[in-house]
Amino acid sequence: MADIRDLREAVGELIHDGDTVAMEGFTHLIPYAAAHEVIRQGITDLTLARMTPDVIYDQLIGAGLVAKLVFSWGGNPGVGSLHRFRDAVEHGWPRPLALDEHSHAGMANRYVAGAAGLPFAVLRGYLGSDMPSRSDTIATVNCPFTGEELAAVAALNPDVAVIHAQRADREGNVQLWGLTGVQKEAALAARRVLVTVEEIVDELTPVPGGSTLPTWVVDAVAEVPGGAHPSYAAGYSTRDNAYYRAWDAVSRDRAAFTAWLDAEVLGRAGAERR
Repeated sequence: MADIRDLREAVGELIHDGDTVAMEGFTHLIPYAAAHEVIRQGITDLTLARMTPDVIYDQLIGAGLVAKLVFSWGGNPGVGSLHRFRDAVEHGWPRPLALDEHSHAGMANRYVAGAAGLPFAVLRGYLGSDMPSRSDTIATVNCPFTGEELAAVAALNPDVAVIHAQRADREGNVQLWGLTGVQKEAALAARRVLVTVEEIVDELTPVPGGSTLPTWVVDAVAEVPGGAHPSYAAGYSTRDNAYYRAWDAVSRDRAAFTAWLDAEVLGRAGAERR
């Protein structure tokens, strides 16, 4: 059963040093507020998993909290590269970053296997590429019925899944809708689940195309209006495109990034605001 908690308390109780953490959300419902709380608490040595690591993971990597990234595709959507990510990979700043790279299909199937309690998933893909040689979570299997060689990916069971959603009721049932990615699969695969929501309501009313995560798969719900900004929450907010454009300049320079982090996330007195 999910507890309704303050975000600071929920992050401190559910996310620990050394954890594998999946912060999912596709284009919208990206849990930025939770990520910023992780930065404020200095939770470190994390392995981060995400299908499309974008600015949210650029910020966590730049803050020096990430030891490894499990991912498929990384970039600032519609703008360009993730410069804090690139700096960590190319120059080891602020610390070296290990990589486990997959295709979108591979990552999605890893979550699905984890959610189903299976050790691996099977798919067509990877064969003929060099990706299996770069990852110990990709292998091949032969179909027992046809003998066909197929790709296999190890199940992904994060210690913690963090997602943002539109609503939850007071019992901790969570409702989300719109363009969704693998939030449900990540939550079902994870050992612990933290959900931030736009609002907590007395009753969840049906929404076309909506999904509900029952309270028994969620550990904590925190009411955080605007918790997906600069991404959006369908029905509540719009995407802050200017933020993503501005991030390119901020993230290119170590000093500019550090000043941004101090001012916008850590709230240090006297830090220059951007």
